[in-house]
Amino acid sequence: MNATPYGGGVSELLRSVVPLLNDLGLVADWRIIRGDERFFEVTKAIHNGLQGAAGGLDDGAKASYLKTSRENAKEFLEEYDFVFMHDPQPAAILPLRGKGGSRWIWRCHIDTSSPNPQVWDFMRAFLTEYDAAMFTMEEFVPRDFPVARVEIVPPAIDPLSPKNLPLPRALATQVLEWIGIRLDRPLVTQVSRFDPWKDPLGVVSAYRLARREFPGLQLALVGSLALDDPEGWGILSRDTSGDRVRSARPRVHERRRRREHRGERVPGALARRLQKSLREGFGLVVSEALWKGTPIVAGRAGGIPLQMADGTGGILVDSVEECGEAIASLLRDPSRADSLGRSGRERVRHHFLVPRLVLNELAIVRELAGDRPITRAPGWLTNRDPVCGMIVEETAVASDRRRTGPVLLRPMSRAVRHESGTVCTRP
Repeated sequence: MNATPYGGGVSELLRSVVPLLNDLGLVADWRIIRGDERFFEVTKAIHNGLQGAAGGLDDGAKASYLKTSRENAKEFLEEYDFVFMHDPQPAAILPLRGKGGSRWIWRCHIDTSSPNPQVWDFMRAFLTEYDAAMFTMEEFVPRDFPVARVEIVPPAIDPLSPKNLPLPRALATQVLEWIGIRLDRPLVTQVSRFDPWKDPLGVVSAYRLARREFPGLQLALVGSLALDDPEGWGILSRDTSGDRVRSARPRVHERRRRREHRGERVPGALARRLQKSLREGFGLVVSEALWKGTPIVAGRAGGIPLQMADGTGGILVDSVEECGEAIASLLRDPSRADSLGRSGRERVRHHFLVPRLVLNELAIVRELAGDRPITRAPGWLTNRDPVCGMIVEETAVASDRRRTGPVLLRPMSRAVRHESGTVCTRP
């Protein structure tokens, strides 16, 4: 269970992991909570606070979080053997609903190594009943974490997702020209949510430093806008109207993605990557770029050094000045850049692909299961969609059966069209 069907690393992981679990013989559903704009403003503040941002939560913010959590808890009626809750947004559902016969695992994707004490005290109270928790790195586990069983499981990328597949050169060229990028000039890119922790303005400053030596250098800022991240629109407006961005034009290219399935070829076609994060849970975009053999200049933050350990994949930096110099150094020495890219791809192949993640999660599930058998429910094949595994039921929602296909029913949701032609559900 998570907060959004698209627009972030968690949704990308679930989009790949849930079908794989079903292929392996387990009945796995992907559930999405719902909430109003105020709820997601509060959960974004919680997210920032858990990463160490100053400030706290007033009584109104806490009340909004609890109110929406209670509503989602009341609508979560099904019983599962295991429930994975991703990040702070759905975390309070367990104590508000009750464990039932399930085993509950909280999956934290963010850097909670130095949380804001007030925000952490608020969230900590909702985690005490969980059977296990998963973090990306051991350093992220707060000292007073209330769950005894903690597993360290880094995320991973799906090499078969559209944006991770290799693109024919002609198509890549067409995509880049479509968004206004000149192919006769060098290019650097940051692909990330529009988030202050990703430091997009710092990226622009580093780009300006590198451009002193390479005047034709282009910068592409490619970002997604998630349903559960209302702060992103404000960051985008501030970044793209700020003095540093205006002074860097006309060689700064902006590309916004409202939905994950639109424009996935854009990041796949872009070369040399930046990821100048100030805080980072993991940063899937780093492994995605390395998987394509792309050299990276990245901030020494969170899970990024884990992906670029032992000098593989690129250059780690600690400041804007170091970032600008690292960009220029890779442009000066293309053979070194290519060598770093190749070593990065091999590191991802061995450590950060989805089959490893699924194996880690299934090992945890098996140990938590004890003597309880894990079996496929009768009738599984007859009442589930063969593509995404969701429960299928013929209803009047699909007014044009030939056009929309079956309707996938998910509690707490409303029907929308799926890429495959079916009608799936989202908040």
